[in-house]
Amino acid sequence: MSAGAERPQVVSHVQQALSYTVFDCKWVPRSARLLCLGSAARGTGLIQLYELHGARLELLREIEKPKPIKCGTFGATSLQQRYLATGDFDGNLNIWNLEAPEIPVYSVKGHKEIINSIDGVGGLGIGEGAPEIVTGSRDGTVKVWDPRQNDTPVANMEPVQGESKRDCWTVAFGNAYNQEERVVCAGYDNGDIKLFDLKTMSLRWETNIKNGVCSVEFDRKDISMNKLVATSLEGKFHVFDMRTQHPTKGFASVSEKMEMSEDDNNTEEYPTEIHDYLAAFEKSLGSVDDMLKTMMSVSRSELLQKLDPLEQAKLDLVSVYTLNSMFWVYLATQGINPKEHPVKQELERIRTYMNKVKELTDKKKASKLDKGAAARFVKNALWEPNAENEHNSKTPTKGKKRQKD
Repeated sequence: MSAGAERPQVVSHVQQALSYTVFDCKWVPRSARLLCLGSAARGTGLIQLYELHGARLELLREIEKPKPIKCGTFGATSLQQRYLATGDFDGNLNIWNLEAPEIPVYSVKGHKEIINSIDGVGGLGIGEGAPEIVTGSRDGTVKVWDPRQNDTPVANMEPVQGESKRDCWTVAFGNAYNQEERVVCAGYDNGDIKLFDLKTMSLRWETNIKNGVCSVEFDRKDISMNKLVATSLEGKFHVFDMRTQHPTKGFASVSEKMEMSEDDNNTEEYPTEIHDYLAAFEKSLGSVDDMLKTMMSVSRSELLQKLDPLEQAKLDLVSVYTLNSMFWVYLATQGINPKEHPVKQELERIRTYMNKVKELTDKKKASKLDKGAAARFVKNALWEPNAENEHNSKTPTKGKKRQKD
């Protein structure tokens, strides 16, 4: 047997091309159906319901919503209802009946910014206790919701006063083995992992894995904490033994760097010259991020007070040009030709106004003529007769006397 055959292999059963950005995909419990959640090119949210028929997927329903949908879970629903809970780009938590998805059965403005991650427990016969949903957001908060209560979370974990706000990328329930015990684990963009005890409403443990946490997951939610796995941006996964907690060192863990297989590392399919383009692109994204952070660190009204009208116009034009340029790039990544999209005309219109502002700026910088200085310069440069020359010019020149007739 070859060495390649001995390695675990994942075989693609069926593939489906999509014309939008997919952020999450979930199997509908106890069915051959799956859901794709994402964002359409025009900025709306999409839920597509597919059913697996042998080696093909059949689209059963497409549901469009006002805001792009980032994540979803069936974890807090019963097997009879099979309601889908979703988090969107506007910070809304919605629960949908897929048989009648026009209006959510539960809706709340959960966060000020995008909901990055969502998880559920107490449903589908998994975990003891009430059905609950946990959401993690870019606004730095982690909130736990009971769908039976409107508007208010049952738990809100947010940065303490003076602590910097970090982007929460992932959340997960665990330790739900009886009616009282339950924990939430959250991972953040700076590498922080925090374990919140919902029974005591306290931070039970925290650590840092030195890079953004992409995902956290317990091996099982309905047993006493056993294993926790966390993955990071640097290509590592960390496994924590949650059975025993040391007073100062926390939980024991091992980490492993994921290696690419020989097939994935095929240089013929992945040209080396693309590395330079990707590095330049990453650097440009970093510059844009730094610029946006600088702009957002000061309120718009405060910033405009420090600028004259011409500088205010420059700021507005640069901002709107940047947004439209980024949307141009987004369209290209979705396989849409930006040159055939209205964004092309919008960019041309903005450039027209940018040229007008440039003309005004050039006129403002142009040197002004000092009429007094110019007059003095011209006067000093011209020749003026002196008194002697003036006297000589008045004396008639001697010539021959005219002879009298």
